[in-house]
Amino acid sequence: MTEGDTRNSQRMGPDSLGCGPHIPALSESSRPLRQQIFERVRAAGSIPRVQVAKELAISPATVTTLTSELIEMGLVEEIQAARDGESGRGRPAVALGVRAAAHLVAGIKLADRESTAVIVDFAGNLIADLAMPRQSQVMELPVLVDTIDDLLSRICAKAEIARDALSAVGLGVPGFVDAADGVAHWSPILVARHVPLARAVEARLGLPVRVDNDANLVTLAELWFGAGRRLSDFAVVTIEHGVGMGFVLNHRIYRGARGLGMELGHTKVQLDGALCRCGQRGCLEAYVADYALAREATTALNWTSRETQSINMLLESLYDHAKAGNAAARSIFHRAGRFLALGLANVVNLFDPELIILSGERMRYDYLYANETLAEIQALALNTGRPVPKIEIHAWGDLLWAHGAAALALSAVTEGLLAPGREIAAQ
Repeated sequence: MTEGDTRNSQRMGPDSLGCGPHIPALSESSRPLRQQIFERVRAAGSIPRVQVAKELAISPATVTTLTSELIEMGLVEEIQAARDGESGRGRPAVALGVRAAAHLVAGIKLADRESTAVIVDFAGNLIADLAMPRQSQVMELPVLVDTIDDLLSRICAKAEIARDALSAVGLGVPGFVDAADGVAHWSPILVARHVPLARAVEARLGLPVRVDNDANLVTLAELWFGAGRRLSDFAVVTIEHGVGMGFVLNHRIYRGARGLGMELGHTKVQLDGALCRCGQRGCLEAYVADYALAREATTALNWTSRETQSINMLLESLYDHAKAGNAAARSIFHRAGRFLALGLANVVNLFDPELIILSGERMRYDYLYANETLAEIQALALNTGRPVPKIEIHAWGDLLWAHGAAALALSAVTEGLLAPGREIAAQ
């Protein structure tokens, strides 16, 4: 198992290499050609027309016609591009780039202990970011909507823009979320179940809102800004207060037929096992998530006097004991690592991804991904004579989730502008 470069949210976002997935032409035949061209330009950052034609295997004349439409719509613009060995004589080379000011979107992530927000432009450049602590408690829908409203007002003030300058808002919450319908069927931060979250937030904000679960947001962040931009199939497993997974299939995030797939944390690893916060027993999450480690520490180390202590403080103490050689503390992390290995081996056997990315606050506890865990994955995965997929640890920082929510909003705006039968006015 290899640990990926430690990245933080301030370094996220496009540079000269653009943002968004690099999608091969043949895998996108169902998408409008004009949209394929636009997404190719955004992914590249800047690209000559002739290169677009070559990569999409279409005629230069077709590219010229469709890019002229995109320029007229205010979505793409011509930019100067230096030629190799530029002598300074003659007309400068011209490339295409996304007109960054065409649209602004916000991304918001609500979590158990912190809420984060970002605003990015249409090229994916970060305009402003914000993180606010919150008490870990379940909320009624009106309180949650108030929280989102306040967070959006604060991030717009920081960006020095009016709220109506935004074209869409992406929103992420933990739990079971139907992204297509915008419904939160269950979330640890909501009292009620089957909540029409997108509709309620849209009514308050007066803006289009797209909702997804937090694991999918991390996956979108990797797909748009990170290691997954050039991969066709990869998985992201998040380990924090819960265990989540997002999966990219053929360069697109996969949610299942009803939008509720990829719930790795709620796959069963032991019949009639430990109680999970979802109400069922034996879920992977009930053995790996932070509340599971806290439960084990309270019992194995007889820490009943610490039950009023925050989970973060308790886990830091448990980790310190493990590093100091405490056998009971080490066994707790070792057991959690074995269950994690079981879950990851199942992912390998089911999907055969090119890469598995482990992300989330708990990944700083290296006992969860020690060499023993890697060996366990190898032993549990099918023996095909090939090594298991590469596994990386990515520590992006808390604003990663909000960047994923912004990618969700960018994708929605792009679809609205360029998919057949839809139209959103360029600003």
